[in-house]
Amino acid sequence: MSDLLDVTIGKLLERTAEQYGDNEAVVYHELGLRHSYREFEKICRKAARGFMSLDIKKGEHIAIWASNKPEWLISQFSTAKMGGVLVTVNTNYRTSELEYLLKQSDSTTIILMEQYKDHSYIDTLYEIIPELKNAEPGKLQSEKLPKLKNIIVLGEKRYPGTFSWDEVISGGKSVSEESLDMRMEELAPGDVINMQYTSGTTGFPKGVMLTHSNLINNGLNVAECMKLTEADRLCIPVPFFHCFGCSLGTMASVSVGATMVPVVEFNPRIVLQTVEAEKCTGLHGVPTMFIAELNLDDFDDYDLSSLRTGIMAGSTCPIEVMKSVVNKMGISEITITYGQTESSPGITMTRTDDPIELRVSSVGRALPKVEVKIVDPSTGDEVPRGTQGELCSRGYHVMKGYYNNAEATEQAIDQEGWLHTGDLAVMDERGYCKITGRLKDMIIRGGENIYPREIEEFLYQHPAIVDVQVLGVPDQKYGEEVAAWIILKAGETLTEKELIEYCKGKISFHKIPRYFQFTDAYPMTASGKIQKYKLRQQTLDLLTERTK
Repeated sequence: MSDLLDVTIGKLLERTAEQYGDNEAVVYHELGLRHSYREFEKICRKAARGFMSLDIKKGEHIAIWASNKPEWLISQFSTAKMGGVLVTVNTNYRTSELEYLLKQSDSTTIILMEQYKDHSYIDTLYEIIPELKNAEPGKLQSEKLPKLKNIIVLGEKRYPGTFSWDEVISGGKSVSEESLDMRMEELAPGDVINMQYTSGTTGFPKGVMLTHSNLINNGLNVAECMKLTEADRLCIPVPFFHCFGCSLGTMASVSVGATMVPVVEFNPRIVLQTVEAEKCTGLHGVPTMFIAELNLDDFDDYDLSSLRTGIMAGSTCPIEVMKSVVNKMGISEITITYGQTESSPGITMTRTDDPIELRVSSVGRALPKVEVKIVDPSTGDEVPRGTQGELCSRGYHVMKGYYNNAEATEQAIDQEGWLHTGDLAVMDERGYCKITGRLKDMIIRGGENIYPREIEEFLYQHPAIVDVQVLGVPDQKYGEEVAAWIILKAGETLTEKELIEYCKGKISFHKIPRYFQFTDAYPMTASGKIQKYKLRQQTLDLLTERTK
């Protein structure tokens, strides 16, 4: 395994462009766009000078609110060159969430696309900042967001108070190449360069501060575990605003000179078309994405024979889905990565040569140069192998902290530098970990501890079930009861009674869900995480209806 890299992201791209200049760095199949590493490095330098022409200083916060457009990718590497901290914004955000993020992050600049699906980003911005309509570009004075000055819009149309992307790029002509080089020399690998807001499945989202060193080395280690090299072409349909996209995807690729093949917005058909046309060797996705791809009615028509590796992550990976990805999609070396935004994000990972049983039953072992231990949540003491506890991790990958939130940082990272993940896990003798639930997700029914994951894995084996989510709901008699939300395969039918019969004798009585609910889709964050707290609320609403 290679040593940790002590460089900045800007220098890393420079180095990769020198080494693999003629290699394709980025290919957007659906847009007909291709750049070699040499070209991509030049484009990013040009954009970096553009940002400097807006008088954006080292350490200033630049928010980006867009899907996986080429400009997002350029912004990631160009802001890193000129020392701006890229603040990634969830594409699903609405007015109050965006206002909270811009205010909490102290962003001075926001880059945004005009519209996402049926949501006008421009209208949302004007709603939050009515002063924008009469502002001079770059000189916004907003009552609600006093720090925000620059609004950069991706698109042809001009809007009052804003810059277009092209204007910013051409403005860079006023900044010399030497000025950019000087700025790059001022940056250190330990500087914060990226801020991502945790999906906020509980409470307000927190801004996770990640450094050049966090992201580069996590990307590099993940690339090594996938055996990713300059010969690989990685299809990235997961959102860039999430660590999965911009660390396990783009940083992993750039660290070894592989080709990034992003998909602008996830669509299972476009993903498979892209893999076939570009002969992608790697594919990333959360389980729900792989499920959507596998269930396309014309799935068998695509030639996916080039696929070899990739990552399934973001939420627990159902065993049956994993087997289909290996056997039907041919991704024989698919890996599982486990982690969280606070760890840049990878903590553990399976290896490409691990037997399939290990790849479906565990989330792998610690990444190189990363420490992992399992502790008793009540005492903090390490537990013996094979005993369940909270997974903690320490190393180069742990965030700098939460922005302007010392209290939350202290709760997450202890005095010895261990990050407490809040995930329950078991580690075996070889160091392989199995995630058994969230500390907060555990269901306690009549004094019995029940872990939703175990019941989910059991129900996945039913031939009519595509997806299942298990959660606890309050109960007067037992304290909590088990509820299961089921998505059925197309054309299949199942009743609650049939499912109860299916469970009997196979899992303990107290683990058999008391409530079954059938649905077509789960509430999700834009990064593909299922929002169990919303499912819990929906269950409570349904139960209230029943008792009326």
